[in-house]
Amino acid sequence: MELAQAKEASELLIGHWRKGTTLAVLPPSLRPKTRAEGYLIQAHLESLSAKPLFGWKIAATSLAGQRHIAVDGPLAGRLLAERVFPDGATLTLGPNRMRVAEAEFAFRMSRDLPPRDQAYSQDEVLDAVAALHLAIEVPDSRYTDFTLVGAPQLIADNACGHQFVLGPEAPHLWRSLDLAAHRVMGRVGTGHAREGIGANVLGDPRIALTWLANELSLHGLTLARNQVVTTGTCLVPLEIAPGDDVSVDYGSLGRVSLRFQDMDRAP
Repeated sequence: MELAQAKEASELLIGHWRKGTTLAVLPPSLRPKTRAEGYLIQAHLESLSAKPLFGWKIAATSLAGQRHIAVDGPLAGRLLAERVFPDGATLTLGPNRMRVAEAEFAFRMSRDLPPRDQAYSQDEVLDAVAALHLAIEVPDSRYTDFTLVGAPQLIADNACGHQFVLGPEAPHLWRSLDLAAHRVMGRVGTGHAREGIGANVLGDPRIALTWLANELSLHGLTLARNQVVTTGTCLVPLEIAPGDDVSVDYGSLGRVSLRFQDMDRAP
């Protein structure tokens, strides 16, 4: 895929993102055939932001999630600063079709992990972590049916990246905890609640973080200092609607929350 094709594909997806509309698939001449071509298209998303790249997200970190969208492994997407909100923020759902909130562990990096031939070990990656944060992701897709398009097109569409709430920094004791066994409780208002554990994220959120560092390295990208990596949902995504309050309790690590405006209008 030529750079001009990648840019055109990205501009098409960005146009649908801005308008809140969808397309079935990318046109054949702009359709990525490989993960690498998907990331080439995705890279143009950074032109939407006037700020440095905030970080990265990981999609499809559970077997159930992978089966749901017909992929054989996780996918990386970009977190744009303008789409990141603080704990307790009020968001607008607008034309979001996925309408779910996901409880996630997010890591902030203390130094760069640049591309290299040798894979990064989990110990190396964790040594480059400055802090753990509690987070909620609100994903969406620019495809009419995102379960049918395959990994390269999903990557091109930012791995369903949309909105992200970065919650408080967890106490330092997280480093001594078994994050795989750590329980997380998500709740929508006074209604439905779901419990999950860190093991739902590729077996452990730290494994997911290491995967992301190596995925970026494989494609010539740097996981940079101060960037945040959100590692995927710990529980079955919570269905949401306008007016809902969402809170996630991480036990000894703290809580994070957001709410959605009552009016269902586009941002």
